[in-house]
Amino acid sequence: MTSEITLFVNPTAGRGRGAHAAQPAASALRAAGFSVRTILGENAEDALARAREAVAGGTGALVAVGGDGMAHLALQAVGGTRTPLGLVAVGTGNDFARTLGLPVRDPAAAGRVIAEALKGARLRDVDLGRVEETWFGTVLASGFDSRVNDRGNRMRWPTGRFKYDLAMLAELAAFTPVPYRMTLDDGEVREIEATLVAVGNGSSYGGGMKICADADLDDGLFDITVVGDCSRTTLLKVFPKVYKGTHLNHPKVTVHRAAKVELVAQGITGYADGEPLGPLPLTAECVPGAARVAVP
Repeated sequence: MTSEITLFVNPTAGRGRGAHAAQPAASALRAAGFSVRTILGENAEDALARAREAVAGGTGALVAVGGDGMAHLALQAVGGTRTPLGLVAVGTGNDFARTLGLPVRDPAAAGRVIAEALKGARLRDVDLGRVEETWFGTVLASGFDSRVNDRGNRMRWPTGRFKYDLAMLAELAAFTPVPYRMTLDDGEVREIEATLVAVGNGSSYGGGMKICADADLDDGLFDITVVGDCSRTTLLKVFPKVYKGTHLNHPKVTVHRAAKVELVAQGITGYADGEPLGPLPLTAECVPGAARVAVP
C-alpha cells in the first residue's frame, strides 16, 4: 500500500469542527510516516469527484473528516473498491464511526487509530447497503423519522439538533400511520400499516438511536425494523426506548432480516445515513464486504 493517503474534509461539520479537526488528524498520520494530501472541494459534488479521482489514482486510503454526511459521501468513492476508508468523526451524529468502535470527536486519537490500522493491515471488510448507485453504511429511514427530517430540513430556525426536536413535535401532532407494501428478498408482497420502517445495515441513526439495535455489519443481511400502527401515545412511550434498543421488545415492533427489501408508500422520502435518497418506492440491497475500513 502506498504511503500517500487522502484527507477528505468537510470544513462545516459539527459547526466548524471539521476544519479544526483536520490538522490534528493530519499531524497524527504524518507522525506515523504517511504523506497526506487534503481534498476540500467547492461543494459536495466537486469534493466527491476529487475523492473518486484519488481512489482511481491509487491513494493508500481515503480518510473522511466530518460527520455521517461526510462518511456517506466518502462511501460513494470507496464503495465496491479495496481502498481503505478511515473516519475522523467530528460531526453531530457520528453513527457509522460509533458502530465501528472508532473515537468520536477526538481527531488526534482517530488519526492515530487510522495510522496504526493502515500500518498493521488492521482493516475490516464491512457490508454496505445500496439503493441503485448510492451506497449507505448505517440506516435507510422511512416514515415518521423521514418526515421529521423533511420538516427539519425546511426550517431555517432554530439551528442544530433543537430544530429536529421541534420538527419531531410538529410531526407527532399531525402524524398517522402509513400504508406500506414491503417485499423481502423478492418474496411475497406484505401490506402493512406502519409508523416507520428502518432498514439497518448498521444499528443506529440520529446520534445513537439504536433503531436496528441488533444489526451486524458482517452478516450480509439488513435488520429491518417495522414500528406498526402506533397511536401518538404509544409512539411517545416507545420512541425514547430507541436509545437503548429496548423498543424492539414492544408488541408493535417487529424485526425482519433480508438481503434485499423493496418499500412502496405514498408521500414518503427515504433517507440513508441522514441524506435524502428520494421518494419511495425504493429497493435496497445489502452488499457483503463492500467497504474496507480502518478499525481499532
